[in-house]
Amino acid sequence: GAEEPGMEAEAQELPLGCGGAGGSLAAGRSPDGEERREPPQASVSNGGGEDGGRELVELKVIWNKNKYDVKFCLDSTGAELKQKIHSLTGLPPAMQKVMFKGLLPEEKTLREIKVTNGAKIMVVGSTINDVLAVNTPKEAAQQDVKAEENKKEPLCRQKQHRKVLDKGKPDDVMPSVKGVQERLPTVPLSGMYNKSGGKVRLTFKLEQDQLWIGTKERTEKLPMGSIKNVVSEPIEGHEDYHMMAFQLGPTEASYYWVYWVPTQYVDAIKDTVLGKWQYF
Repeated sequence: GAEEPGMEAEAQELPLGCGGAGGSLAAGRSPDGEERREPPQASVSNGGGEDGGRELVELKVIWNKNKYDVKFCLDSTGAELKQKIHSLTGLPPAMQKVMFKGLLPEEKTLREIKVTNGAKIMVVGSTINDVLAVNTPKEAAQQDVKAEENKKEPLCRQKQHRKVLDKGKPDDVMPSVKGVQERLPTVPLSGMYNKSGGKVRLTFKLEQDQLWIGTKERTEKLPMGSIKNVVSEPIEGHEDYHMMAFQLGPTEASYYWVYWVPTQYVDAIKDTVLGKWQYF
């Protein structure tokens, strides 16, 4: 008839393991009604710390000149390690390149790829904010290219041309008419200089499809089809005259330069030379 004393079960919780599962106590009653409890199973570690009965490994994660000391479950996968790195660095897993003896496989565990205590894990990648800060918008890049082109020194200021232009305008140069375009005259264009500072004249033989370049020493007869391009630029301070080059080959050394071309004939020269070359 003695009153059975009440027995209050003690709650005990084990630490969480790597997979997030909690430990539990096995409890029950013996046939005679007494409460019994099973002692928790002891886990075995092969080195390193333990977390909820799971083996941990100490890692050194290196990213962007920063080092992080991390304890991580040896049976977790590479994908789970990327999530851990994300929490440390803010670097999204999709933008991470994780290296340990090569590229770290996401599907394998650290144990499977033989990660040991003190292992160095190298991480390469940029955060979204870093990418946005570095990337230049397309429009801005185009503006930079245009600005760079504008910085290029004008042809008339370059040393190779200055030595001719510094001689000044030839006394017998043909008169220019600024702001007007005219057809080629029936007489040769004369009173101009070539790159050596000698006098030169241009004769357009349309019936023969040739350009004659005449100097005091000789006359070169060039087929229109041999002229690949025509380059021209106004002479600074004398914009009613141009310097002009006929491209006779693939390199700049093949350009034949003519100085003090009257501006009203510049377009007609290009149309005559390149127009004929386009048709033939």
